[in-house]
Parts: sequence; structure tokens; C-alpha cells
Amino acid sequence: MPQPVISVRGLGKSFQRAGKTVVAIRNFDLTVEEGEFIAIVGPSGCGKSTFLHMLGGFESVSEGELLLDGKPVLAPGPDRGMVFQEFALFPWRTVAENVTWGLEAQGKNKKECRAIADQLLAMIGLAQFRDHYPAELSGGMKQRVAIARTLAYDPRILLMDEPFGSLDAQNRELMQEELQAIWNDTRKTVIFITHDIEEAIYLADRVIVFTARPGRTKAELRIDLPRPRAIDVKKLNTFLEYRNRAWDLLRDEVLAARKEFA
Repeated sequence: MPQPVISVRGLGKSFQRAGKTVVAIRNFDLTVEEGEFIAIVGPSGCGKSTFLHMLGGFESVSEGELLLDGKPVLAPGPDRGMVFQEFALFPWRTVAENVTWGLEAQGKNKKECRAIADQLLAMIGLAQFRDHYPAELSGGMKQRVAIARTLAYDPRILLMDEPFGSLDAQNRELMQEELQAIWNDTRKTVIFITHDIEEAIYLADRVIVFTARPGRTKAELRIDLPRPRAIDVKKLNTFLEYRNRAWDLLRDEVLAARKEFA
């Protein structure tokens, strides 16, 4: 049996804050196979983003194991690409130059950088904007560029921290379709953090529902919807049943989190 890409066993993360110990994650387990799309939903402050940063190598493990191909995650690496809610594009660089920034840092030559940028910009529908600057783009277009910049150096795993959270409802739905198409083309392993239950169900193979802090798995929903998924799948009764089940699981955790932070 092949080894899972990501193995999480009894994971814990604690912080020292104002002289007190804050436990963000406790006893979290997860196994992810190659090419899976995993979405994690949970209330604010439950440790979702903390886990993603640990997997990216930006936060250390307090207890338990966090393994990539059976080896502990100790630092960031080119095998993992991060996409954040903030676009973080360089305003002085064109769209194409933003896409190739990571490639240039790796020492790729200009011809190779241009070829990769052209391929990715065509894939995300922004080829005609290659020489524009970020200030000339809409929010959805900026996020497409941010995703293309991450894909440019071909990471094995995409770590996405609420990447569509700052978009309006219409652009958010369009970006969900874009990401669905990109995943269908690349079949990369994806860990996707979101507050949006419908977004999680539409995109993912499995949805992990986190408890209120300290975060751990409350439930796992395996999403048995056909792929590739058109946006119309959201109209199916099966989709609505998944959505209602997820909310029933999540509601008490959201209420618990509100009481803690009140």
C-alpha cells in the first residue's frame, strides 16, 4: 500500500501569549493521499490556519507528528506552495513578472520563465493582461495571478488559506470554478482552509470539520459528488444534504467559539 503524502498523528500546537499558554490544536489526526483535495472548515480561532502554517514549515510542532512522505516537516520547501487570502502581488511588477518571480529566484532563464508564464496565464484566462500591473486588475484577477505564481514553480502540494475570503460573492463563485478546473488539470494535492461550507463541499473530496479551540477533528465528510464538477452541482439535493449535515456539525462549535472570544 503506498505511503500517504501527509500523515498527522496526535498533533498539538501551543503558544505563549501574555504569560499564558494558549492551546491552538490538540490531538489532531489526518491522513492525505496523493492528489486528494481536502477542505478544513471550523469556527474562527480554531487552529485551521495554524495547522496550514505548520504544514508549510512556518510554525513548529509542539507535540505529535506532522510527516510529509514519512519525514517530519521542519522547514518550508519548494514542494509546498502557499496561497493566502491577501494577494501579496508586487505592485511594481507586471502580471507576467509576478508569475515568474519564484522562477527567477530559482535561477531559471528568461526564455523558460516566459514560456511557463505564458502557459499559466493562458490556463487562467489572463494572457491578454500579461503586461498589466496589479493596480489595473480586479480582486478575482489578482487572486488568479497569485495562484499562477504559486503553480509556476510546480509545487507538489498546494496550501490555500481562505484564498477567496476577500472576494465578493460573484467573483468568489467564479474563482471556485477556476480552481476546480485547475485541479482537474493538475491533480495536485490540496489542503484548503475556508469558513464557507458550500465552497468546501463543492471543491473537496473530503471536508474536515474542526472543533472550537483547541482544534481537532469533530467529523469528516467524504463528498461523493461526480467529478469534474460543474457549478450546477450546488443545486443538487445531495449537495444540500451535505451542506446541512456540515452546518449541523459546525453550529455548536461556532457558538462555543463565540462564547470564548466574547
